[in-house]
Amino acid sequence: MKILAIDTSNQPLSVAVLDDDKLLVTKTTNLSRNHSVTLMPMIAQLLEDCHLNPADIDRFVVAEGPGSYTGLRIGVTAAKTLASTLNKELVGVSSLQVVAANLPVQQDKLIVPYFDARNLNVFTGAYQWKNQQLVSVLADQHLSFERLLMMLNDLGQEIIFVGNEKTEFKETAKQKLTVPYTFANANYQVPQAAILGRIGRQLTPSDIDSFVPQYRRLTQAELQWMEKHPEEKNHHGNYVEKV
Repeated sequence: MKILAIDTSNQPLSVAVLDDDKLLVTKTTNLSRNHSVTLMPMIAQLLEDCHLNPADIDRFVVAEGPGSYTGLRIGVTAAKTLASTLNKELVGVSSLQVVAANLPVQQDKLIVPYFDARNLNVFTGAYQWKNQQLVSVLADQHLSFERLLMMLNDLGQEIIFVGNEKTEFKETAKQKLTVPYTFANANYQVPQAAILGRIGRQLTPSDIDSFVPQYRRLTQAELQWMEKHPEEKNHHGNYVEKV
């Protein structure tokens, strides 16, 4: 199975081409967010480097979120368009799981990847290796970093954080955590599309038409809608009509 994996969920941009579990070619950049300009040329170059055409790809795997709204839309749109046009398979993988999978297998520790969501909030989840598989222990979500620490205290396991080591996060962890913890080396924060592709190879394909990014919080349009319709504050449906 030929796989093209795309991660545009945050500042890093990573693309890889795999043949089953074998990595053929990959490229990852960690520059400014210009994914709308660089993604498609990068895909074209990598396919050329391994002497493949887009039609040779059997499955497109994309980081589905959480992360940057704009970045997620770029990656998901590209993957959906390619999969639909070429009549190929599409798979989405948690952006947080991809980062968690950067770390070596450590059976007795919780891996807690997180992305800075501003104002001391984070996109985060908790994962653990079990029987050589990385499984979700705490669902991906958007919450305050302090609230995350309280939830991790309740789990009562040693923790490895994978994320931005900004001073506020480190100080809050020092004050609030009651379980052992460490912050992983900064290199582990950068997503690798090769890992994304290997995870996506094991998953069931999604329905292309209904596939959407997993933002894990309301979009700006939804927030504005709620401000204009306060009577619907506790409504749990979709606030924005899908066209």
